[in-house]
Formats: sequence, C-alpha cells, structure tokens
Amino acid sequence: MAIINLTLLSTAAFSQQKELQSFPLSSVHLLESPFKKAQETDMRYILALDPDRLLAPYLREAGLQPKAESYGNWENTGLDGHIGGHYLTALSLMYASTGNQELLQRLNYMIDQLEACQQKNGGGYLAGIPGGQAMWQEIAKGNIDAETFSLNDKWVPWYNIHKTYAGLRDAYLFAGNEKAKDMLIKLSDWCIDLTANLTDAQVQDMLRSEHGGMNEVFADVAEITGDMKYLELARRFSHRFILDPLLAEKDQLNGLHANTQIPKVIGYQRVAEVAGDKEWTDAAAFFWKEVVNNRTISIGGNSVREHFHPSNDFSSMVESKEGPETCNTYNMLKLSKQLYLSSASLDYIDYYERALYNHILSSQHPEKGGFVYFTPMRPRHYRVYSQPDKGFWCCVGSGLENHGKYGELIYAHNEKDIFVNLFIPSTLSWGERGLVLTQATKFPFEEKSEIKLELEKPQKFILNIRCPEWVKKGELMVLVNNKEVKVGSGASSYVKVERKWKQGDVVSVLLPMHTKVEYLPDSSSWASIVHGPIVLAAATDKTDLEGLRADGSRMGHIANGHLYAIEEAPLIVSADKDFAASVKPVSGKPLTFIASGLISSEKYRNVELVPFFQVHDSRYMLYWPVTTPEGLEARKEAMRMEEEAKFALEEQTIDQVAPGEQQPESDHHYQGHKTESGVFRDRHWRHASGWFSYDLKDGEKEARKLRVTYYGGDKGRSFDILINNKLIKTVQLDGAQGDTFFDVDYAIPAEITNSAVNDTLKVKFAAHEGSTAGGIYYVRLLK
Repeated sequence: MAIINLTLLSTAAFSQQKELQSFPLSSVHLLESPFKKAQETDMRYILALDPDRLLAPYLREAGLQPKAESYGNWENTGLDGHIGGHYLTALSLMYASTGNQELLQRLNYMIDQLEACQQKNGGGYLAGIPGGQAMWQEIAKGNIDAETFSLNDKWVPWYNIHKTYAGLRDAYLFAGNEKAKDMLIKLSDWCIDLTANLTDAQVQDMLRSEHGGMNEVFADVAEITGDMKYLELARRFSHRFILDPLLAEKDQLNGLHANTQIPKVIGYQRVAEVAGDKEWTDAAAFFWKEVVNNRTISIGGNSVREHFHPSNDFSSMVESKEGPETCNTYNMLKLSKQLYLSSASLDYIDYYERALYNHILSSQHPEKGGFVYFTPMRPRHYRVYSQPDKGFWCCVGSGLENHGKYGELIYAHNEKDIFVNLFIPSTLSWGERGLVLTQATKFPFEEKSEIKLELEKPQKFILNIRCPEWVKKGELMVLVNNKEVKVGSGASSYVKVERKWKQGDVVSVLLPMHTKVEYLPDSSSWASIVHGPIVLAAATDKTDLEGLRADGSRMGHIANGHLYAIEEAPLIVSADKDFAASVKPVSGKPLTFIASGLISSEKYRNVELVPFFQVHDSRYMLYWPVTTPEGLEARKEAMRMEEEAKFALEEQTIDQVAPGEQQPESDHHYQGHKTESGVFRDRHWRHASGWFSYDLKDGEKEARKLRVTYYGGDKGRSFDILINNKLIKTVQLDGAQGDTFFDVDYAIPAEITNSAVNDTLKVKFAAHEGSTAGGIYYVRLLK
C-alpha cells in the first residue's frame, strides 16, 4: 500500500490498530495444489474476456464511440458496466499474485480508456449505467424513488457503480496504478457533490436500494487520502436499517436479500477500522456470528434464492435448486479477514478455511473454467457454469476475483512474528526481514505440512502455527529440525515456536484429521459428512444436466434440469445419530471414503465420498436424509407424500415468480410505479398504490390459469389483474380468509395465449384509485 498522509485525520482515527496484518499478494506465491490450478484456470478465463467489450458501456454513456460491441446478458440489460469494475479488481489481484505482465498491460489499458470516459463526462463521474447521468441529476434534486432492487427505475445503480469504485481502488492498491487513485478520488468527490443537498433521511431512503459496499470504499478513500470528508461520506452511506439492530445485538435478517446486507457490514467494519469505532466492530462481529453459527451450512455458504431463510427452518435449503450464492461467501470471506486481522481470533480462520476449500474452490470448473452462481443442496441436483462470452452474472464478477487472491490469508504478521493460518503449498517472501518461508504439503490429501526457512541472517521471532478446530486436543504435533516442541492448549489456538531461527530450519506440522457428521443448523435430520475441514460428497448421476454450460439467457445461471424426487434419494440409515465411525476410508485413495453399510439405496450403496471441490459435471449428494432402521419406511412415505404434491404443482407450472425477491423479479423483467416490497411471516410480498408487472414465458402456448397467492388478513384492497393489457379479473380483498395464505386461480382466455408476442404474457397488477394492488406473495402460470 502506498504511504498515506494521515495529518488531516482526527486523533481518534486509526486508534483501533489492527493486531495483525496480511502480507501483500505479491509476497505469496502458490505452489502446486488445487488452488494453484484454480488460479491458472481463472487467469485463462480473465484473458479470454475482451476489454473493449467490457469498456463499451462506459464509452457509450460518455458519448464516445465504443471500439467493440458490449457483451450481452446482464451487461446489456441494465447492469451494464458492473463486470468492467470487477474486471479491474480481478486483473489487479491476479497481477499481484502472479506478476503476469499481460494482466498489467490490460489493466493499464482499461484505466487509460476509463480516464478518457471520466474526462468526457466531466465532474468526476464514471459508470456504464444506461441513462445514468440523467438519473443522477434527479437524485441530486431529491427526487428519489428507491426500491430494494431499483433506484429511479434503474437496476441497482449504486451496486453497479460500486464495482467501478472498487476496481479503481484495487488497481491502485494492488497494481500501483497512480492514475486509478486520482480517478477514484474524483469519483468520490462527484458523490460528495451529488449528495450535498440531500438530507440524511433522503440518503437513508436511497439506501433501501441495493448499493454494494459503498461505505467500505469511501472509508478506503479516507485512509488513502487522509481526508475526513470521505469518512463522513462512508458514515452517511451506512444503512441504519441494518446497522441499528446489529448495534443492539438483534438478528432481524429473516427474509432479507443476503448479499445486499453482507457488503454493508463489511463497510461498517471498515469505517470502524478507520475511525477507531469499537461499537461498529462489535456490530459487524455480531452479524458474522449470527450468520456463521445459525445460517451457514457445512460448505460455508448461506441463503436460498439469495435470501436469508428462517434460521430455525432449513427445509428450503434441501428442496431448492437455488442454494447458497457464491457472492455471499465471497463477501463473508472479506468480512472474516477484516475481523480476524482486528482481533486475531481463529474462529474467523476456521470459517475462512471451511468456506475457501468447500465453496469457493468448488465454484469454478477446474479444467474448463466457468463460475457457479447457485450451489444446490437438493439431493441429486447439480450446478451450472458460466462461459466467457455468455454469462455476466454477479457471481461471474466475484468469481473472476476469487481465485486470484488465494494468498491473502495463508500467512499474517505483526511487527516481527509470522502466523501460519492455512496449509496451502506456497512461498512467502518477507523482504523487509530478509526471510523466505516455503510451505510444502499435499494437504488435505496428506495430514502434514513442512515449513522451511531461508534467512539472510539468524534472527529471533515467534512462528505461530494454527491449531485448527478440527484437530482433536493433544493430537497436533510440531517438530523443529525433527525435534518435537511443546504444544499448547489445543484447537483454535496458535502453537508458538519462539527461537533464534537460522538458514535451513525446518518445521514439521502433523495434522490428524477425523471424520464427523454435521447436521443442518436447525437440527433437522439432514447431515453432511466432513473429514477435517473437507466436506465430502458423492457423484450420483450424469443425467439430465440441462444447461450445464450456461447460455446467455436470463435464467441460464440456474440449474433448470429435471428435479429428481427427494423421496427417491438415498438415505442414511443408522441407529446412532453420529454415524461417522461407519464411514470408511478406501485403501490407496487419499480422501476417498465409502459408507455402504449406511446407505439405503442399492443403486448408490457403493458410491465414493470425495471432497466436494472434486465433484463436477455431475449430480451429487452432499446433505443426506438420515433416519433410524425403525423409522425408515415412515420417513420414505412422509417424503413421498410431500414430494408428490410439490411435483404435481411443478409439472403443471409453466413459469413462476416470487414477488419481492431480487433475482426472480429481475429475471421476469419486473416493472412498476408507486410500489413497495417486504417480508411478512418469512414470505416476500409486493404491493402498489400504482402498478407492477412481470413478463412470464409461455413457449408452448399452454397457459390456462394464473395462480396468485394472497394473505387472508389483507382487506380494503381493490385492483385489476391484466395480461397483455387485457383485464382478467377485478379483485377485492376483504380480509375474509383470515390469518392464512391462500391461492386463487384465474382463467386465461385462449385468445390472449394464442396472440402473445414472443411467447410473453405480461401480468400486471394495477391498483384502483385510492386503493392498493396486493400484497401478492407468489405468481404461477399454469397449464
């Protein structure tokens, strides 16, 4: 990081000194391992992208002639330019990690082109948001129309422009591009001018719209420049609706869009670091604890269909094809790193390791490349992967970054001591200390790691070696030059080896791993099998992998292939809830196990359990339904009856949308006026004093009914339902259904279906004068 002038900051700023620091990415080089392979695969993907196509939205919005056609998918349907920002970060991280000069050349080219756009725009503005400048002028006047996933009828523009801010910051911090720093400051000044006449209440209203980590990046600018005005801006961009409950240690996350909230909390912690605000750090730590302990599954991911479900009900996790989102874990790792460096608590590293190996590493195809959006936990479902010229989802943007920064937390340091956190083959060069540390290991495929030190001259310091939570007390062994050293109290602590180190010293670490069973956090009878920090899974089928390589369609990121019935999934049958002892290693195959004595299905009885990060191009079992021998038949029957009703409905469903949920609404081209969304009893809704609409697809012209879900307590609401501007029904909600959710089916005339243009049925809910349309809790198009 460049030297920073702190003279303009108050004496309170920076008083909260970090206990530890991470090493620069340029100081850590990966050696042969799955992580090195993933890094190289990601770099090929990065280089397969065309910078001119990513720059096209920026040039267009600046009134300059693009040099190539913009990419499609999310890059030309309203979120134009967001991948360009991610690309700046990805280039910067990968360059810092590898030193590849082609990456630096691309980065410098991108910055030069973006500088021309910023200069043409005037005022410091820089973004690819379609029609963005006119929209920001309305915002500056105080004309704010904010919804969860839109702002003044634009698709999350603050979220979009945040990627540009972050990309400029990272080009400076990781690649040393001074021009990017100047551009970042100008863009930050543009925001100060934009919001100068807005009240704090207006800014908070605006922050109802997803805005990424805007508070984080302004705190970064405060640190870079030493100017307090950017720290104040960071505080203004901190959403109190989320912060205030966290300050009071209240979990009010049910139903909220997960990846809207996590970046906000990263920002709270970043403000705390720059301002020395322990209270905000405590709020961030409370959020982390609630999410990790109560809302996170074994691979380290969270959420279903991008939203936090009730922490006491994970049923949707094992039913949905839209399981944990990779972006969420990307951001939880960022938060974990921050909190670890400020506290030195190894709880954060234990989670970081689990999520890194099992979600992040598994979210990229190891040979062909391509990034995963959702990782379903549904039995015998699968993941789909992006392609460089087709998919431009948020998880492509964060995916480009993920695999270029594996070196960020393998090691940490204070003024003189080294902390070894992760057992990833790598070389650490600490130039200021004249020290090179090489970690040679095949972990997790072997239970040991060897650390060799090269020193310009002998020196005394403490080598702190993490004792992970998955090593049983008393089992970790550390040897220096083949002599055993005393190990302290046990798991989630450091073994402190203090001595005067000399050239050629070798430290050997023995890391015994054990198999354990982890049930879902709600204690329901669904379990995953974990060996050490590695989650095991079984590849079951390679059938019906529809859309395995996602096309550019709106919902191509979802594994929309056939849903295999849950009641037909193999069960684990055990009289003992902890059945780990019956999971047996396969001789001659590292990290490979069988559980043939437990699995009920003859077809799958002998499947091999391997690290989930090795399972690709296949359906899989990761969470297993568990029952006792006595309860086997009853469990099967209960599952069969539950699934039968769901499958019958799914078979009848042509298209569907969950109002109030970001991606379902975006995927169905949501539009509206004077409309709001929210969560009631853990279910999302949308209503309007104006109107809102969705485009539903009916490719075979089979639509016969529209099914709408309401809440029985809503009353005094009058509105029309229209399809392709033709009235289907005038609805009067009078509260007669009482305290329950209920469905109503509306017949769709054949002439509407048959005359639909592009097989699209635009379903519109329009309020009568002085009344409200909705709330609408679900919409289905039925055969």
